[in-house]
Amino acid sequence: MSITTRPHALLFDVQGTATDFHSTIRAAAARIAGDRHPDQDWSALVNDWRAAYFEETSQPPTDSGWVSVASIYRVTLDPLLDARGLDLDIAERDELARAWARLEPWPDTVPGLRRLRASCTLATLSNADVSTVVEISRHGDLPWHAVFAAEMAGVFKPDPRIYRLAAGYLGFAPGEIMMVASHRYDLRAAAELGFRTAFIARPLEYGDPTLGDAEFTGEFEVEAADFLDLAERLGC
Repeated sequence: MSITTRPHALLFDVQGTATDFHSTIRAAAARIAGDRHPDQDWSALVNDWRAAYFEETSQPPTDSGWVSVASIYRVTLDPLLDARGLDLDIAERDELARAWARLEPWPDTVPGLRRLRASCTLATLSNADVSTVVEISRHGDLPWHAVFAAEMAGVFKPDPRIYRLAAGYLGFAPGEIMMVASHRYDLRAAAELGFRTAFIARPLEYGDPTLGDAEFTGEFEVEAADFLDLAERLGC
C-alpha cells in the first residue's frame, strides 16, 4: 500500500541497509587468507567483527575527540584474528580492514535509489566516516544527492545530534524527512525527533537468515522488502 504523503527527503543508513557488508567482508577475508585457513568460518569472523564495532561505537562520547570508524574496525580486528590463530601479516590486516570502504550494494539498491531520486532528495546518514561513505558510494555507483555521516557531528547514531544536523543541512523539518534503515534502534531514534521512518528487511545482513531482523511488526510508517518495494510504497 502506498502512503498518502511522500516525504521531501530520504536519509539512508549505509552499512547493512544499502550495502551487503557480510558477503563483501567474508569474501575479502577468504581471498586474503582462505588458502592458508581453508576450514575457517569466515562468516563468524565477520559477525564477531561487526559486534565489536557496535560495542565500540555504543560507548558514551568522550572529550578525546572523534575516533574514526576506520580505526575502530582496524583496532578490533587484531584480537579476533589472534584468537583464531589466523596468521595475517600487517599489510593483509590493513587490506582486510579497508574492505569496509568497498562494500557491495544489495542487488535492489541502485535501481531502487534511481527510482526514488526522481521524486525525493536522497542522502546518507551513516556511522561510517565521510571518506568511507564517499568511497562506498563511488565503488557501488550509489546515486545520492548528498552525503552525511556521524563524523560531521562528532557523535555516533543514535545520538540525536547527527539526525538534527542532517535535517539542518537538508533544509527540511524532521516531519518532511524519512529515515530508511534495516536497524530498529536507528529508526526509533529518528522517530523520537519527529522523523518519518521506513524499515527495510535485510534477512541476510548477517549471512544466516536466523540472525537477521526482518520481521514486519507495524512499528514504522513503512515496512518494505527492499529499496524497490520502498519506491513502490512511496509512489515513485
